[in-house]
Amino acid sequence: MYPIILLSVFGVVTLFLGFSKSKNILLPSTLLFLAIALGSNFVDWGKGPFLYFYDMLRVDNLTLAFNGIVLISAFMIVAISGGFQDNADAEPAEYYGLMLFSLVGAIMMIGFDHLIMLFIGVEILSVAMYVLTGSNKRNLRSNEAALKYFLMGAFATGFMLFGMTLLYGATGSFQLVAIQGFASNMAAASQSYIFYAGLLLLLIGMLFKVSAAPFHFWTPDVYEGAPTIFTTFMSTIVKTAGFAALFRLLNHTFAIYNFWWIVIAAIAVLTLLVGNIGATSQNSFKRMLAYSGISHAGYLLIALTALSKPTQNAIIFYSLAYSLSTIAAFGVLMLVSKEKTIEGQPNERYEAFNGLAKQNPLLAFVLAVSMLSLAGIPLTAGFWGKFFIFTSAAERGIMWITVIAVLMSTVGIYYYFRVIISSYFKEGDTVKIRVAPFYQIILVLATFLTILFGLAPGIFEKLI
Repeated sequence: MYPIILLSVFGVVTLFLGFSKSKNILLPSTLLFLAIALGSNFVDWGKGPFLYFYDMLRVDNLTLAFNGIVLISAFMIVAISGGFQDNADAEPAEYYGLMLFSLVGAIMMIGFDHLIMLFIGVEILSVAMYVLTGSNKRNLRSNEAALKYFLMGAFATGFMLFGMTLLYGATGSFQLVAIQGFASNMAAASQSYIFYAGLLLLLIGMLFKVSAAPFHFWTPDVYEGAPTIFTTFMSTIVKTAGFAALFRLLNHTFAIYNFWWIVIAAIAVLTLLVGNIGATSQNSFKRMLAYSGISHAGYLLIALTALSKPTQNAIIFYSLAYSLSTIAAFGVLMLVSKEKTIEGQPNERYEAFNGLAKQNPLLAFVLAVSMLSLAGIPLTAGFWGKFFIFTSAAERGIMWITVIAVLMSTVGIYYYFRVIISSYFKEGDTVKIRVAPFYQIILVLATFLTILFGLAPGIFEKLI
């Protein structure tokens, strides 16, 4: 609860700081606000669970762990934003304020214990992201991306609200405890088609938020059109919050596991196919990461399909590993694309990385480690993330989906290694890219944690 209150206050304070003559105070103040919120998040560690806001918000170790991933990711993303100094039309106070408010929505999604709280969280997060996606007002791609995201997001919200309405009609309550009690009564639940329909519609709305197929169509265009810093925010924080909410929802309807696991399994397989095969044909690194994000949603859906005791830790570990690698990859892209432009626009194609290792070995190494982790290569956190998910699926006995996931992982090696080959084995413009010290620290930290959790994943298990 503390991060929600603090981030709400800090968001308002940030907007007022925008009236100051010097804009340089905004970046350090936002980082300080995020650090305070992160510290307050763990005050209740091991003490819960607690219920707040008329039992609509649950705070337990699961909530705090996901909150921690979201806040750490936000801190790293803000740290590499550079104060938005490259955009003359930028209003840093508005951007930082919206990012802080969107975190409030993400935390509500993670800890919801009432469907109304879930809806409020989704809308707070979504509206902020609609605005940030179209924040580059002079860029037609950004405007198009914002419009697509808004229209399709509003449509998905309609599905989600209708699903909540049907669930209320079947159970008489928006509380997860009441929904769980109704689902546990198999005699009542098996005769309630309204309950099944409501759950399916609610899942459709949530699966849109995490870019699961066939609700993924917005993802490549929005990721490509949005400013890269907000694409990074969207691909990590929104996905983490979405899967935390899905896990909490499905965990409370486990009594009808035989009903929804087939649906989630089918969507997981489709998502893996669309994400991995779609990524192989991309020439834009940014669009490739969009399809990569779709494929990683498929891996996380496998964990939900195999909902069991190890699933919670598997999803938390995978979310952290994915977030670290994605932030590092986008961080390098922002630096390289800014130096290598095409007709005044950032070059976000693969060839922009040609020869990167010659003059910028650190950036090439950070990029290589992030690609290896996303591909699930051993000695990286991404490997153990996939291993834990595949293990949970095997323990549940659904080996066929594990086999498909492993095959799709081999496809992923192709498009991730294209980036490494461009950086180390192709000739290109070997311009020395200047990296600010703090920016460099964030990239190194993300890379270090990726390798650390790859070498010793047990450290993370002890932490949670």
